[in-house]
Amino acid sequence: MLAINTKIFAHRGASHYAPENTLPSFQLAHEMKADGLELDVQLTKDLVPVIIHDENVRRTTNGRGFVQNYTYNELKQLDAGSWYHKRYKHTPIPSLEEFFKWVQNTNMIINLELKTNVIHYPHIEERVNELINHFKLEDQTVISSFNPETIKRMSEINSNIELAWLTQMKIRKVHLLLNDIGAHGIHIKTRLLTSNMIKRILQEKIPFRVYTVNKVKTYYKCESLNAKAIMTDIPDLIQ
Repeated sequence: MLAINTKIFAHRGASHYAPENTLPSFQLAHEMKADGLELDVQLTKDLVPVIIHDENVRRTTNGRGFVQNYTYNELKQLDAGSWYHKRYKHTPIPSLEEFFKWVQNTNMIINLELKTNVIHYPHIEERVNELINHFKLEDQTVISSFNPETIKRMSEINSNIELAWLTQMKIRKVHLLLNDIGAHGIHIKTRLLTSNMIKRILQEKIPFRVYTVNKVKTYYKCESLNAKAIMTDIPDLIQ
């Protein structure tokens, strides 16, 4: 039997089958035996970390406006499920605390992407770290971000959490950047698998994960390169 070393992370949960970044999507990914969950974290007006991909609630809820202009109590009144299918009507945007209460009873790896590359959320790193510590999920969590300053701040706040820089761009001296910001690894877009950058990542023995992989052929490419994990909308891809 083929040994599978590259882990499967459900991208925003089982987002092909349920509304992304919601508890039903995460629960379904767990049922599909995904190794991990990838989710996106933004901050409300009253500094509550919540799980939603876009800075604006328009695409995935029945509301309008920016996450940062809502309090958590206002935000959780929105319907984050009907856009996907009527059977998910009234599914709320989960808080990170609510998610942690559920996921702590699993052994899933948690990849939190802090969405600070468009809007700077003051103290988002501290608030997320407080929750990770409270639920004792330090060893189960990976923090990633497109914003190198966020990675650097997290490395200063908690040196025990695994940190990964996210990129879809080619970087020539990638190992120097990662060392400078305190990242332990890198998360790359699938198209970079055919670039010279992957050669440098392999030469420098930099741990890497790949997003977003929805084809079996691409998964096996990642597996052959010894990627730590792939992010997929279809966590039953290899099952």
